[in-house]
Amino acid sequence: MNDDKIKDFHDQENHVVDPDRRAFLKAGAVGACALCFPGLFGVFGSAPPVQAQTARRGLPGNRRSPWFRNLSGGSVQCTLCPLECRLAPGQRGRCRVRENRDGTGYTLVYGNPVLVQTDPVERKPFFHVLPGSRALSVSTAGCPLHCSFCEVWDMALAPPEGQYSYELPPAEVIDHAERTGVEAISFAFGEPVAFWEYTCDTAAEARRAGLLNLVHTSGYINREPLGRIAGHLDAVNVDLKSFDPAFYRSFCDGELDPVLETLLFLRRENVHLEITNLLIPTLNDDMAMIRRMCTWIRDNLGPDVPLHFARFYPLYKLSNLPPTPVATIDRARATAYDAGLNHVYVSRVTGHEGESTWCPSCGDVVIRRLGFVIEENLLDAGRCGACGTPIPGRWT
Repeated sequence: MNDDKIKDFHDQENHVVDPDRRAFLKAGAVGACALCFPGLFGVFGSAPPVQAQTARRGLPGNRRSPWFRNLSGGSVQCTLCPLECRLAPGQRGRCRVRENRDGTGYTLVYGNPVLVQTDPVERKPFFHVLPGSRALSVSTAGCPLHCSFCEVWDMALAPPEGQYSYELPPAEVIDHAERTGVEAISFAFGEPVAFWEYTCDTAAEARRAGLLNLVHTSGYINREPLGRIAGHLDAVNVDLKSFDPAFYRSFCDGELDPVLETLLFLRRENVHLEITNLLIPTLNDDMAMIRRMCTWIRDNLGPDVPLHFARFYPLYKLSNLPPTPVATIDRARATAYDAGLNHVYVSRVTGHEGESTWCPSCGDVVIRRLGFVIEENLLDAGRCGACGTPIPGRWT
């Protein structure tokens, strides 16, 4: 990306600095409840308040980043994600949260999450990780992609100055997690790649504290920064938004290949993988393409990688489209099974049998779910309780 393009991009983005009321309620009030009053959400939290604070607008999270290289004339190039933005002094990358300050690359969101809340691990979604447990989710502003169907656009696609955020360094994240009684830290809701320095340091603290590290990401990241944290990751859910490169370019302002490279790297590193594919009517719901995607997953990642087909609801720039018909999701699920995948799930259709885990050998239910609630867990030491077939996952 050249400097003129970056300048044009920021000229447009400078008009979006103030969060609207919905953004405040999502990034400020909701997170404030989770941070200051964890018991307010019933089963989601029960610990007393920990260093209660109110979200404040424009908190600085400035820290030098190791993922920049120096160029001539005081410019720098970001090496964190495949965009590799070249920034003149004072310019920011397309993620809005990485800046060239007098020839030095900075992250602007270190230790300043806009969202802090506890959730069932199934919400991430992780269906093969500690069923029924809870995770503490943290997220800052920023994202390298610009998806037309972004569900958290008012948090991810706005500059950090306009967000209400907290002052929560890594050690305090872990302290809050331990007091709240969760079993994992989840870097989710927003895009963890945007706050990768914060993610890496918090994950290292979590590993020392005996907590699991979970990441839900677009997978749009370069190899070296991903490798830096791989040893601390327990499970990653990657949004594979489509198997069509043209879709990524048109609706995400990105490329497909780097996401596939991320999946391959995580598989080689033996990180537990799950994949989410949001089915959008008329845009990425072609069954021939879905079959190619599922075949690639089977051949390159293995048939046991859980695949979640998520239902689309109209929002952001695609508010003109209808929700995904359940019949389309059913066909996609059948296509995935036919392609040889063993664990295919349905998200956002409460009560669907695709919410539950089924044994690929005997066909019996292994974990019965209703939404995020575990109604029945018949696993026996990671195996089907009926026939003994191993079910891959992080069960203990």
